[in-house]
Amino acid sequence: MSTAPSASAARNAVVAAALDLFARQGFEATSVEQIAQAAGVSRSTFFRQFGGKDDVVFADHEELLGMLREYLSKPHDNPWAAVCDASVKVFRHFAADPELARRRYTVVRQVPALRDREIVAVFRYERLFDEYLRQALPGLDPLDAVGFAALVTAIHNHVLRRLIRGSKRVPTSVLSDALDDAMRRFGVLPDDPGTSAPDDVVVAVFPRRMPAAEVARRLRSELPG
Repeated sequence: MSTAPSASAARNAVVAAALDLFARQGFEATSVEQIAQAAGVSRSTFFRQFGGKDDVVFADHEELLGMLREYLSKPHDNPWAAVCDASVKVFRHFAADPELARRRYTVVRQVPALRDREIVAVFRYERLFDEYLRQALPGLDPLDAVGFAALVTAIHNHVLRRLIRGSKRVPTSVLSDALDDAMRRFGVLPDDPGTSAPDDVVVAVFPRRMPAAEVARRLRSELPG
């Protein structure tokens, strides 16, 4: 039985070695050769895995964005909740190894070029959520899509910063509760399962702030075909 590490584990080892070197001796002062040596891989292997030093810093983002695209490509009963669930998935990834996340934050904060790339990475999550909502909810006002995507992204980043700027654990429930409040603000928080009989008369009342496309989606899902 093979005991060789998985490709993901091997990449993670390189990322951890690189961030450790960046934190100790500086981003600019660290060479690819030093990273490869510290991680126990060849220079050519490093370049097959990553395009350069800055790609090592943002390797997690590329993997996470790919994971979220796959997740959001599947059917979801509630698109708004699916976006929030995607945000929680990202948080759980970084919360699984907060020390690594903190080292990455320290490196990014010290290098202007990396800070600029971090801004672009954050926008890519927001754009992914925006595009998904427009596709999942035909007729949705673009302002509602971009507004919700931006709010979810901002809430996620705020809670994540609490984790990486401090030394204490931040439970996932902190993010989940905040995202529930975001859905509540948009009038799209999923209701508890009802107990009405199939032949009951239903009077639907929706918050004035709920996007029209979401009203239509809920009516389609609740009314008999």
